[in-house]
Amino acid sequence: MITDFHTHVDEAEAFGWIDPPEKILGLLDEAGIERAVIMTYTDLPGLNPGALEYIVGAANQYPDRLIPFLRVNPNHPRVMPELLERALAAGVRGLKVHPTTTLAHPAAEPTLEVLRLAARSGVPVLFHCGDDPYTTPQTLELAAQQVPDCNIVLGHMGGYFHVTDAIEAAIRQPNLYLETSAMPYPEMIRQAVDQVGADRVIFGSDGPGCNPRLELAKITSIGLPTEQERLVLGGNAERLLGGTAA
Repeated sequence: MITDFHTHVDEAEAFGWIDPPEKILGLLDEAGIERAVIMTYTDLPGLNPGALEYIVGAANQYPDRLIPFLRVNPNHPRVMPELLERALAAGVRGLKVHPTTTLAHPAAEPTLEVLRLAARSGVPVLFHCGDDPYTTPQTLELAAQQVPDCNIVLGHMGGYFHVTDAIEAAIRQPNLYLETSAMPYPEMIRQAVDQVGADRVIFGSDGPGCNPRLELAKITSIGLPTEQERLVLGGNAERLLGGTAA
């Protein structure tokens, strides 16, 4: 089973984001991808107070295909414990944090408390990891060091200019995972598998902004051994999400 660990479903008309679940499902079908993690473009608490209900509702429409993550703004520490408890009770399976949109430093106390809450709840945290402020691998490694029992996924595995840094951070820090979406160098995925291990590299597409079929080809074109490819394309995601695949 192929699981896409990074896609978006949202209908925030004020921002021009009209991506209902059917849009990503069509792209997944074209690519032959069975399941996907979904998240909104907006952060909670934030401009869209119904984001939790929306993402859970979208997943409930297609329970065999879509897995809800809650995108959170750590800058509301008094709200966060109740929000996360409500999200987990509603069926959310992980969290997304985008430090650039929230301006919440990953290694500052509000974000660290979110990571501790996630660790206690047994759910992973997907960070935007790239070239923009507060998202470089070096910065996210500081957070991973302080909450070593939280499984932290580096979305885009460093973006365009920090891919080597992301691999090196994951070598040093065993709770860091590398997610492949929108990172333009397929050969670096092989390097990550060789240096970090196939069990900590995870396929993601960042669809619908990026085409899942093309993102999937980055994995299938580099000639990984069958077992390593199986882990990258779904086994690792299922394990982090609480499934039985290894």
